[in-house]
Amino acid sequence: MLSKAQNKYIRSLTQQKFRNEYNVFIAEGEKTAYEWLSGGSGIQMIIATEEWVAHNSKLLSIHPDTELHIVKEHELAALSGMQTPNKVLLVVSIPPLKNIPKINEWYIALDNIQDPGNMGTIIRIADWFGIHHIICSPECTDVYNPKVVQSAMGSHLRVDIYESELVPFLGEMSIPKIAATLDGENIYNMKRLAAGILIIGNESKGISDAVIAMATQKVTIPGKGGAESLNAGVSTGILCALLLPV
Repeated sequence: MLSKAQNKYIRSLTQQKFRNEYNVFIAEGEKTAYEWLSGGSGIQMIIATEEWVAHNSKLLSIHPDTELHIVKEHELAALSGMQTPNKVLLVVSIPPLKNIPKINEWYIALDNIQDPGNMGTIIRIADWFGIHHIICSPECTDVYNPKVVQSAMGSHLRVDIYESELVPFLGEMSIPKIAATLDGENIYNMKRLAAGILIIGNESKGISDAVIAMATQKVTIPGKGGAESLNAGVSTGILCALLLPV
């Protein structure tokens, strides 16, 4: 059971200012909780239904010192941001910031991505394709927003995410810098690359002029229908599938 103070604390974590203040975030849902409990660290609280606890005793045994609170389903629903019934919610420490490594690998650079669903999808796409580094401009949505964490489904554990002004970062990198635009080279005419930086822009405004100016190449996904554009998450997935080594 949770006290009123604990309820208030957990609910406050839906807001970025409190996540920053307490340096923690919420990870909820069975798939996401399993990922963190299996391979993550910094778990401060586990809030779960009696049924979930009964079925996950081995998983819980890995974290004997973590606070465990068994609650009723309606109590958990009051804390949850999920639309479908939830059985478990974690409060997890935000990992310390790291310096961006300058290595001959693939990176994704995000310029002012605002939609949490897109952000979570892109983190999961990076994880799928083995991209270990995402650089977010300071204007991007918070990568620990509950909707981002839910959408990424545990991929935060395998992808390092950094915050940086993109122009200085891109200026320091010697590998190809490929900007996703509507007027670039046809992606189907491009060769796969061993390393590079894929630049994805804001959902409505695209990549800023200053960041585009740093790109060594622009690329587009040709369309045949009437849609104006693809969303950032879909574009990232297609471009990764066609640019990265097989």
